Amino acid sequence: MPCVSPDGKPSESGVKMLGSVSAGKTSVEDIAAASGMPLFRVRSGLRELAEAGYVAEQDGRYSLTDLGRAAL
Repeated sequence: MPCVSPDGKPSESGVKMLGSVSAGKTSVEDIAAASGMPLFRVRSGLRELAEAGYVAEQDGRYSLTDLGRAAL
């Protein structure tokens, strides 16, 4: 299940991850715990969200971009 749909918008799982990041969860492990999603899924989903410009990663921590905030 992709986190970014073919039209470029976050899917339901993508929105869950964005919401977790918005709530202050910045590590992959914290995002997985907060979203209730498996760690492997969160890792691949965050890569998709980063490629689409919804999140930014620095030193293993994730933050919302302006696009990510607008998607919520």
